[in-house]
Amino acid sequence: MDKILEAVVMSSYPNNVKQGLVRRVIEASKQPMDSEQCWSMLELSTKLYLTGDTKYKREIGKEVLEVYGHYHPEEFEEFFNVRFLLSLLQEGYGPLGKRSHYVLDYIQLGLQFVLESPSANSIFSLLRIEVLRKVCERPSPKQCAKISKLLTQHPQCIPTGKHQLLFCQQLIRCIGQFQCVSEGEEEIMEFLEQVNKVSGLLQRIWRTQTSAILPSLKELFTIISSTEEQEAPSNALASVVQFVPLELMDGVIRNLTNDDSITDVQMMMAIGRMIDWVSWPLGKNIDKWIIALLKGLAAVKKFSILIEVTLSKIEKVFSKLLYPIVREGALSVLQYMLLSFQHSHEAFHLLLPHIPRLVASLKKEDSNSATSSLEQLAELIHCMFFRFSGFPDLYEPVLEAVKALPIPNEDRIKHLLGQNAWTSQKNELACFYPRLASKSETGKIGLINLGNTCYMNSIIQSLFMASDFRHSVLNLTEGNSQPLMTKLQWLFAFLEHSQRPAISPESFLSASWPP
Repeated sequence: MDKILEAVVMSSYPNNVKQGLVRRVIEASKQPMDSEQCWSMLELSTKLYLTGDTKYKREIGKEVLEVYGHYHPEEFEEFFNVRFLLSLLQEGYGPLGKRSHYVLDYIQLGLQFVLESPSANSIFSLLRIEVLRKVCERPSPKQCAKISKLLTQHPQCIPTGKHQLLFCQQLIRCIGQFQCVSEGEEEIMEFLEQVNKVSGLLQRIWRTQTSAILPSLKELFTIISSTEEQEAPSNALASVVQFVPLELMDGVIRNLTNDDSITDVQMMMAIGRMIDWVSWPLGKNIDKWIIALLKGLAAVKKFSILIEVTLSKIEKVFSKLLYPIVREGALSVLQYMLLSFQHSHEAFHLLLPHIPRLVASLKKEDSNSATSSLEQLAELIHCMFFRFSGFPDLYEPVLEAVKALPIPNEDRIKHLLGQNAWTSQKNELACFYPRLASKSETGKIGLINLGNTCYMNSIIQSLFMASDFRHSVLNLTEGNSQPLMTKLQWLFAFLEHSQRPAISPESFLSASWPP
């Protein structure tokens, strides 16, 4: 019967003719037959499934295997033995250089027919060892996903005891090396699905063995904090964090930020790579872990790390607001980074060139996500205007971009700034930015000389000191038709309220040039 089936499958008959003949062979296979014939058919179906060069051949191999598993269980169990499986897993199947990629699929298919057999425990024991060996060899995302699918369907094959913890750690190491090699949409979706299967297996193990969570997280931190790796670990590691129970967050963060064995360089590397995870499209709670670690670093006064990480990563986080699938998490991280960075305008000013373009893009998108993000972004921008006033020329394009959006009241702004500050003691940050001076002891603010503008600056300051004139200018309505007075009003407002030692009158100067 195996010769007939092989001849049919390999023939040049039309597919409909082949299917009819194959169906007859399969139906005949359900009848009693001798052991030798069963083995011949199992060997052929194994060959078709593992080395078939078309999907059609593999499907025939699969169907024949299932028939023999159902109707000839004793012969199937004898064929599907520990020695055969060990050979498949360690040596592969097929000619050298062309080993089959379907060995794990084949084993998963066959396992369902031997679960109640006397040899089941021996097979489970073998697989527990072999899957650990496999992940230590750093298989591809596709093969890792197949291992995860096998173990999810047959949890009896998951390594146990100390081997289980080692398995979790090595699986995380595998995820750290995952890379999507294609930019095609289908390939990206397939890659994401593979990552989800692997991280989902970790979640399954953690649910039953919570003691494995913290050692697994320690392994994860070792990977992302490493300064020796030439290539950054994969952002797919974000998929691991999403399955860590949030109730463990405070303890994990506290242990990390108080661990003297972790250097500042390692911590900076780790938090920088975590911030990159905002681009991972399927991660949940990633933003919460990033913000928690940033707050933890502020609590132990690691301000130098926070400053460097914020300045190096804030533009990248901001750029993710363009993409709806990661927007919510990116905006949460951005809000904390900006609202906590209160000692200097540097972080906010890095974003100024990008804000008008983003606002225009979000308005054009016209979705609920975009509308909500615009409102939150406008609130954030006005908080920054309030905190770092004194740059009218820089802020004008941004003000124009957000002028139609709601403006938070002063109490709301003060609440947000007070809630997110790294520290309530301003002097604790003084050593990090000694070049930033505050306004003079007189409470007055200077005007920067733009090159031969000292006379203009003197007149502006004199007019500003004339209180009646100053109040009249500050009380001008928005719709006044004199551009020069509008610029003067801006300048007076900054002279009145800015905390800087001096501001630039460049905007007023540009408006005052004669035609």
